[in-house]
Amino acid sequence: MTVTIYTQSSCSSSRKAIKWLKENEIHFIEKRITSQPLSLTEFKNILRMTEDGTDEIIATNSNDFKNLNIDIDQLSIQELYDLIQTHPRMLRSPILLDEKRIQVGYNEMDIRRFIPRKVRAYELVAMQKLASQM
Repeated sequence: MTVTIYTQSSCSSSRKAIKWLKENEIHFIEKRITSQPLSLTEFKNILRMTEDGTDEIIATNSNDFKNLNIDIDQLSIQELYDLIQTHPRMLRSPILLDEKRIQVGYNEMDIRRFIPRKVRAYELVAMQKLASQM
């Protein structure tokens, strides 16, 4: 399993997520959205995997978004994609995804979903044994 992580270099959450992936030996590919723009296919794939669509991935508090003063709900997918190409900082970061999961932003508990199930099960058994010894 390979995780793709879309980052912004100035984002501390992106750095934390990369550090976590390395510490947990999870294979990943990093794409910096400011220097490696998303392809339309990547953008559609991210949108497809979200539960809340654009609300989940657009950083409405970003300066880029505020300065544009637009209603993204009125844009077509292509128009939104074109806008993100010119204003990539409108996207929240990091965005992590694999074939089955997506996570937007860094959350220490939620990111564990990218640890393979067998490893998580092993860790749970080890913790239960440790707890029963106390």
